[in-house]
Amino acid sequence: MTQAQAQSGEIDWEAGLVQRARAGDARAFERIYREHSGRVYGLCLRMTRDVQLAEDCTQETFINAWRALGRFETRSTLGTWLHRIAVNVSLSKRRKSGPVESLPDDDTGAIGDWTLETPVEVREIEAAIDALPDGARDALVLHALYGYSHDEAAQMLGLAEGTCKAQLHRARRLLRDRLGMEVLSA
Repeated sequence: MTQAQAQSGEIDWEAGLVQRARAGDARAFERIYREHSGRVYGLCLRMTRDVQLAEDCTQETFINAWRALGRFETRSTLGTWLHRIAVNVSLSKRRKSGPVESLPDDDTGAIGDWTLETPVEVREIEAAIDALPDGARDALVLHALYGYSHDEAAQMLGLAEGTCKAQLHRARRLLRDRLGMEVLSA
């Protein structure tokens, strides 16, 4: 089976879940939640930098998704649609909550799809990302860590694509300066 066939099967399977959830099947929506909640929470955590706020954003994302499921169009994947909702919820809650403390150290050794050699590297990079201005961090998280195109990230953030690219460039420059190395090159 080719990757395209596997992806098509995954999309068909997910489309069936969406269709059942639209018809009111709570178990189908629960499955959607289980499949996507981890990545949605991770996105919310990176955007809000607050564990409790990220949990609230995740919950609100899925409440909003349940309510809007009838309007979900298959122009994007379900994951992309959920991330768009999560970004909107996170930005809204972040504006209301004001400044936040840094995230606690995490010694798991993983950032996005990267695996780092030591917990010290993880803490240094997490601290550098955490110290970025909100706009730069948002563009970096969506594009470099979650793999969205410039256009997709810009749409999620409600920015022009050029502004999103500028924010990403700013994030990379600030990280390079802070870490004293070349990181996340184009």
